[in-house]
Amino acid sequence: MKQEKFAKFSDQELLDKRKNLKTQLIINAVLIGFLIGISIYGAIKNGFTFFTLFPLIFVFFLIKNKTDSKELENEIKSRNLND
Repeated sequence: MKQEKFAKFSDQELLDKRKNLKTQLIINAVLIGFLIGISIYGAIKNGFTFFTLFPLIFVFFLIKNKTDSKELENEIKSRNLND
């Protein structure tokens, strides 16, 4: 379904979207590291509680959103667009 969304974009829009997505992936990686660090600190300090596992739920959603970047890259490869 999202593949069809990217198919409607022009070539320049796809390349611009890829530039924005690279920045977003870096921010997501920093957030994932931060949230895992909070979980580890909470586990060491207080043991395993709800607040230890709560940040890991957000990590799951951040990783799940990574599929957009894979679909975008597949569409760019199918059009043979390279910077």
